[in-house]
Amino acid sequence: MLQWYVLSLFLYFPEDKSEYGPAAVTFAIFLVAAILTMRLIIRVSKREAAKAKELEERLNRQNRQEENS
Repeated sequence: MLQWYVLSLFLYFPEDKSEYGPAAVTFAIFLVAAILTMRLIIRVSKREAAKAKELEERLNRQNRQEENS
């Protein structure tokens, strides 16, 4: 009985189905924003990884040159 009461506080199914429209639009907007944000984060991360790899290679070359000198 208590479980049903607790679940009924969070579940709301409107009788008027037109109330689903604004919720669907809001959900779609936030979903697109989340996807775009994730793609941006991945793109920036790849750039940073490439910069770090370039820096590591440059430091390795400098270390090898110093050891050979």
